Amino acid sequence: MPTSTDTPILSDEQFDELAALLTGPLHRPGSDGYDLGAASWNVAVQSHPIAVVEAHSAEDVAATVRYAADHGIEVAVRATGHGAADPLDGVLLIRTGAMDELNVDEAGWARVGAGVTWGALFERATPLGLAPLSGSATTVGVVGYLTGGGLGPVARTFGVSADYVRAFDVVTGDGQRRRVSGTENFDLFWALRGGKGALGIVTAVELDLPRLSEIYGGALYFGAEDIAAVLHAWAEWAPDLPDAATTSVAIMRMPDAPFVPPPLAGKVTLAVRFAWVGDAEEAQRILAPLLAVATPVLGGIGDLPYSQIASIHADPVDPMPAADNGGLLREFPPDAVDALLRAAGPGADSVQVAVELRLLGGAIARTPTGPSAMGHRDAAVSLITIGIAAGPVAAVTAADSARIMAAMQPWSTGGSMPNFSSSADPVDVRRSYPQETLDRLVALSAIYDPRSVLRAARPVRAAAEMTR
Repeated sequence: MPTSTDTPILSDEQFDELAALLTGPLHRPGSDGYDLGAASWNVAVQSHPIAVVEAHSAEDVAATVRYAADHGIEVAVRATGHGAADPLDGVLLIRTGAMDELNVDEAGWARVGAGVTWGALFERATPLGLAPLSGSATTVGVVGYLTGGGLGPVARTFGVSADYVRAFDVVTGDGQRRRVSGTENFDLFWALRGGKGALGIVTAVELDLPRLSEIYGGALYFGAEDIAAVLHAWAEWAPDLPDAATTSVAIMRMPDAPFVPPPLAGKVTLAVRFAWVGDAEEAQRILAPLLAVATPVLGGIGDLPYSQIASIHADPVDPMPAADNGGLLREFPPDAVDALLRAAGPGADSVQVAVELRLLGGAIARTPTGPSAMGHRDAAVSLITIGIAAGPVAAVTAADSARIMAAMQPWSTGGSMPNFSSSADPVDVRRSYPQETLDRLVALSAIYDPRSVLRAARPVRAAAEMTR
């Protein structure tokens, strides 16, 4: 495996040799194609791969992996770069954005190429009354989201999104193209649903799409003076919700900028998100106690086309320098609410743009028909901090996030969800998986990536060794 003191480069001859194996272009450092390909949605992560392969087919991916193995080079993959965390020095980067195969079957399933975003799938599926189980943002790639498990705005009703995968097409670290499903290469099927990219580069996925055209949902924003009362009420109200309801709250510190609605700009507010699958009158009855606590300064909850489900969280669309950190809580009692308010509430000196709590449980906690690498399904609440990571502010943001997580340590499970912490640090990866899952991922990596070509497997192997 290459090390920091043995960074590989591609000579002119090697560059031409690799380029001749591809149907898509190969970009050198310094070219426009390289700069575009090395960029990620999270602009806080500046990547410097030795070259960028713009893959046009699964065979392009396989040829690149085989070439890298023969030359002692690691490979990494990105589609949108939302989860970018590694500068990729000395790594050959495969961009899959051009792999845009997209077929939706009216019977309730779809086949999706590695470069397709949830938004593109929504455009094809929602007119048919089908509901892709995306996350809170539809600009994210389908494949990357599913390999990290997936907990979206209706997750308590439908469960983990990866449980709806029928099959993957994947290139493993030995350069072989494989189809994996519940009946084919099941060990890889287990690993790819939750194990991120440690076992291979997914080139296409087939997934089931539930039938759902409308929900009852939206978001309400409360002013600083009501945050404590509403957060305490939410913490008491949420655990008893039926599976038809999915909800989250977020303490927000939005910038004083023209693109931010005036009631939120430059202020500390609390967002309450809610999605209900079922009868609207029942949802209104369920919501009534929470709505009686205070009057929101912005927002609304009502009938919502499923095609607009991303409006509930209203995540940013444009690239930004982001730093996120995730954890899991086993409970969120009144003393935990008070601790979070002290750490991140209106009176706290916090720099996080959002400190979010998502209610788990419901269908998330149920074991799927086929097991997967997605763990920690028994946690009660997900805790996420999101801040700006640009220039000198980055260190302040990281320290502030660590302070908030430390304040919540008495109620922490010690775990985290793979998609909610963009990090290549083995310490963070270790928190995403139980030891037995890490050990199994590493054992499979030795079989399917014998020459340690896949960069994503490196922190997994390191994490597994930490407790031995």
